[in-house]
Amino acid sequence: MKQIHTENAPKAIWPYSQAILVGNTLYSSWQIGLNPETMELVEWIENQTHQVCKNLKAVLEKAGWKLENVVKTTIYLANIEDFKTVNEIYWQYFSHKPARSTVQVAKLPLDALVEIEVVAII
Repeated sequence: MKQIHTENAPKAIWPYSQAILVGNTLYSSWQIGLNPETMELVEWIENQTHQVCKNLKAVLEKAGWKLENVVKTTIYLANIEDFKTVNEIYWQYFSHKPARSTVQVAKLPLDALVEIEVVAII
């Protein structure tokens, strides 16, 4: 088991790793729309979705992988009405169509609007 950490994604704000590599499988922790330089949440669902995907990409790249290695995503939304907007942006990063679950939750960390975690293989 190997911890993955990059300065190009937000540092863990609680006791967890950005990702864990076990064999040929990478399990990411959740990412929200935090700017890794300022550690501030970007505004608006569109900007948060782009930032989440960029953060996940940075974590994968640290492991030497690409977004195309992702086989499963889980998306948590503060408001399911944002599904269409998130989906349009998500498609720009995950056009290879990994398996996916999307759910609305009562609240996300730091009042984020979207959170995504991934599983990737090589």
